[in-house]
Amino acid sequence: MTPLVVAAVLTAAVTHAGWNAIAHHIKDQLLSFTLISGGGALLGAATAFFVPLPAAGAWPYLVASAVLHVGYYLLLMRSFALGDFGQMYPIARGTAPLVVTLLAAVFLHEIPDAPQLAGVAVACAGLTGLALWGIRGSGRRPDWPALLAALGTGLAIAGYTVVDGVGVRASGTPLGYIAWLMILEGLAIPAYALYRRRGELVEQLRPYATRGLLGGFLSVAAYALVLWAQTKAPLAPIAALRESSIIVGAAIGTLFFKERFGGPRIAAAGLMVVGIGLMLTTS
Repeated sequence: MTPLVVAAVLTAAVTHAGWNAIAHHIKDQLLSFTLISGGGALLGAATAFFVPLPAAGAWPYLVASAVLHVGYYLLLMRSFALGDFGQMYPIARGTAPLVVTLLAAVFLHEIPDAPQLAGVAVACAGLTGLALWGIRGSGRRPDWPALLAALGTGLAIAGYTVVDGVGVRASGTPLGYIAWLMILEGLAIPAYALYRRRGELVEQLRPYATRGLLGGFLSVAAYALVLWAQTKAPLAPIAALRESSIIVGAAIGTLFFKERFGGPRIAAAGLMVVGIGLMLTTS
């Protein structure tokens, strides 16, 4: 990867952690994701007027990715509602590069070398440690619904990462692809919120509008940078580098949400970062 691609993906990592923190901070998760996904759809619609239409071959991937993104939003909402940001975010994000590495090898023939395979193993160890440290309350029992929601989120991320990696390359226009992806994926949750909250929705959204729409802008910016990078380099190392947001997410959880991270979680997150670093190496 060139320095420009690395810089773009690192910027996306920080931006992504930021919008996830905004989403977690708004306690009513349906309102939070209505604003974020709806804001993304509005930005996508505005952008679509000024960029080329994606090529015909990209549209099946756009539709499949939109479905995966809606599933991702639902699982992320669930994990944030059940668990701590400082734990749910690293598990969700840390799962993705491991699965992307496998999917890219099987479907795109982007075969990892020995250091990258070692990185997968080390990152898996860190992910397992972080998940097993998922203990809440005085009973010291793992919060399995929260952990499963976070793992499901990671699988959804891996799915749309591979689908979009193929689709954006077929589109001929990364900006056109992201614009239409935001439109397609961004309508489902606002429509559901309108059905559930009906006439009360606008009034309920008003106190959170600025934060939520900022989150939507950050979400679009983060993923646009990643999609552009996927046209310039293989998927697995981009997915791995993107998950340096794990450290940003851990810091946000500790500093802003006053969540106890603790030594074991620091060690587990550190293992994941070492594994991701190994996945970025080449033999």
